Amino acid sequence: MARSSGLSNRKVETAKPGKYEDGRGLRLVVSGTGARKWVLRYMRAGRRVEMGLGSFPTVTLADARAQATDARRLLDAGRDPLAARRSERAAAAGGATFGAFALTLLDTIEAGFRNEKHRAQWRATLTTYAAPIWSKRLADIDTDEVLACLKPIWQTKPETASRVRGRIERVLDAAAARGLRSRENPARWRGHLANLLPKRAKLSRGHHAAMPFDQVPAFLAKLRAMEGISARALEFAVLTAARSGEVLGARWSEIDLDAKVWTVPASRMKAGREHRVPLTGRCVAILTALAETKVSEFVFPGAKPGKPLSVMALTMVLRRAKRGDLTVHGFRSAFRDWAGERTSFPREIAEAALAHVVGDATERAYRRGDALEKRRRLMEAWAGYCTAPAATSGVVVPLVKRS
Repeated sequence: MARSSGLSNRKVETAKPGKYEDGRGLRLVVSGTGARKWVLRYMRAGRRVEMGLGSFPTVTLADARAQATDARRLLDAGRDPLAARRSERAAAAGGATFGAFALTLLDTIEAGFRNEKHRAQWRATLTTYAAPIWSKRLADIDTDEVLACLKPIWQTKPETASRVRGRIERVLDAAAARGLRSRENPARWRGHLANLLPKRAKLSRGHHAAMPFDQVPAFLAKLRAMEGISARALEFAVLTAARSGEVLGARWSEIDLDAKVWTVPASRMKAGREHRVPLTGRCVAILTALAETKVSEFVFPGAKPGKPLSVMALTMVLRRAKRGDLTVHGFRSAFRDWAGERTSFPREIAEAALAHVVGDATERAYRRGDALEKRRRLMEAWAGYCTAPAATSGVVVPLVKRS
């Protein structure tokens, strides 16, 4: 356990193995062998970062405090001190490399990324596909080297290739802004790579495999007979028409059972806007039952402590139900087809239920509300359709009156 108190030179010299706080994140760590090192702890992009400041006696208490002060100034200016040090060391080693600078840049800009998945994608794409230039000096990277990164995937993985190109361009633009490059950006598209690379193959991913909506009631009846939290999560996803990531990441703090509303924060929404989901009776019943055995902050906890269910868990439910040909996302399409073909609810209400952005910027500026109560009536009609014996037998459900 860390011992809290301001340090003195004498205490630094005589401290026994342990961790000793000097204040404001500066810490002395004494190992079992008696070795002493300085560490500065701070928060960056919502996560704890530890930055080594050197070992005692090479770095004295006064030196460590001075380094910590400098680091805090960088933090106050919105910069990551660890990233700044990496950049300086790379430059001092004979010129910053693309890889070192890319990691430094990511440490700085990832605070603006929406979620951890986006951060991981940036790192993964650059370390994997920018390998030909990873160890190259920023000042030396030219068009042929950028093409060496893109050509192998340009036709086979067109969407990935486009992202890689854009990310390389951003890294090199940032390097130029820092004075580490003076040449034109070789990853620029318009007027440059657009003339050197063939037209990209069109995406062939098509639509998500979806169940026809008139089969959903029978499927849900089968699903309700299945035990396990994965089955409940999938049922909840179908009834709310929510994305699988929104459901799996749902936390109890987002649920208001009294108001029958699930509020998904903007940070977890694809459109980056808060989304309120009206909860029907069956959804409330699912949540009430889960609340009695709550073991995690997550509504649908996974096997690992502190982690939610994985997307694969929902896929496995489909396979157990002998519907491995479907995707979880496809149930959103089934809901939308049902709303359009079997009800007279306005299009914008159905789109809002799916958390789709509707209308241009001007229209959205004047439409401040989220039509929660109108959407509640739509979702109750959907739940009623999914559970009605008539729907299960294939009988057409009457149109819902426009409200």
